[in-house]
Amino acid sequence: MPDNATRPHDHAPSSPDDRRRAVERLHDRSGPLRDGYDVAMLDLDGVVYRGDDAIDHVSESLEAARAAGVRLAYVTNNAARTPDAVVAKLRGLGMPTEDDAVVTSAQAAGRLVAGLVEPRSRVLVVGGEGLQKAVEEHGLVPVASADDGPDAVVQGFSPDLRWAQLAEGAYAVARGIPWVASNTDGSIPTARGLAPGNGTLVAAIATATGGVPQVAGKPYAPLFDETVLRVGGSRPLVVGDRLDTDIEGANNVGADSLLVLTGVTDLDALMTAPPPSRPTYVAPDLRALALPHPPVDVEAEAARCGSHAVLVADGALLVDGAGLAADDHEAAVELLRAAVALAWHRRDEIAGESSRRLDLAAIRSALEPWGVR
Repeated sequence: MPDNATRPHDHAPSSPDDRRRAVERLHDRSGPLRDGYDVAMLDLDGVVYRGDDAIDHVSESLEAARAAGVRLAYVTNNAARTPDAVVAKLRGLGMPTEDDAVVTSAQAAGRLVAGLVEPRSRVLVVGGEGLQKAVEEHGLVPVASADDGPDAVVQGFSPDLRWAQLAEGAYAVARGIPWVASNTDGSIPTARGLAPGNGTLVAAIATATGGVPQVAGKPYAPLFDETVLRVGGSRPLVVGDRLDTDIEGANNVGADSLLVLTGVTDLDALMTAPPPSRPTYVAPDLRALALPHPPVDVEAEAARCGSHAVLVADGALLVDGAGLAADDHEAAVELLRAAVALAWHRRDEIAGESSRRLDLAAIRSALEPWGVR
């Protein structure tokens, strides 16, 4: 969802986790970024595809990462579709994927609710096919009515969800039984724009009952832990386009992250991100997996990364020196890293200055060939 949108955090508590961290500054890597990790946890919409179309350069970038020994895990908060359906879509778009490479918030929710009830317990499913199959996978019995005596409620997004299903969920939650939500994203992208997401539906039951669900999806830990259980790996890199789900989620579990600017997050949101929502790496797109990420030297008025520098003048971030060649992706990564590092430094270290006041027009213009907004 957009970084300035509202997600119902009031209804999405998470337990303390000693893996949680904040990111003060960008990390660097002298060789290809992909060489430092054994699994890439990839968000889908905004990273791999937009709607029904593959994002440019993604397929070849992921093929190269897999050839270099990186496992690919496609990790989504969307609980409506089954993993098999997502695998079919990815293959239709030419993406490299194994049969078991897709992990959904429904699967994480299924495991979470299974840990709260006895085996073969009845679980009221407020959602679609993906959530029902996830419940069945753990030996639980999905039911559709509060009158069926459920021992727990699990809720996830479905475009076909009706008021009657929400009402059944509310009747059951009001009895005080465990309630698990797949995710609490406030919106979902559609071909016509942003539409209400599962968070709005969770809020409806919370408002009716005063209940508070446990949440399985990003930015909380269960979905990341589910991915490790299913795909493996000990050195994950979380790749996403959203600060408040993908990147904040990576920080919640102490994982490194790459933010790509092919989806929701724009320059303004990235430059003003607080430490809990900051990525460890940034790039225009997934070609950055094959590139080094040089260190950034930062001072009060300027920052340099590789052969590219950015400075502050009259409240604006400016490119110091020649512009970028349209085919030089490594230069684009260096310029973006310098700009982000300088904006974060001024936000954190220059007393009283908000980086929201910085004019980013020059940086945006320089990075326009890479689709950066």
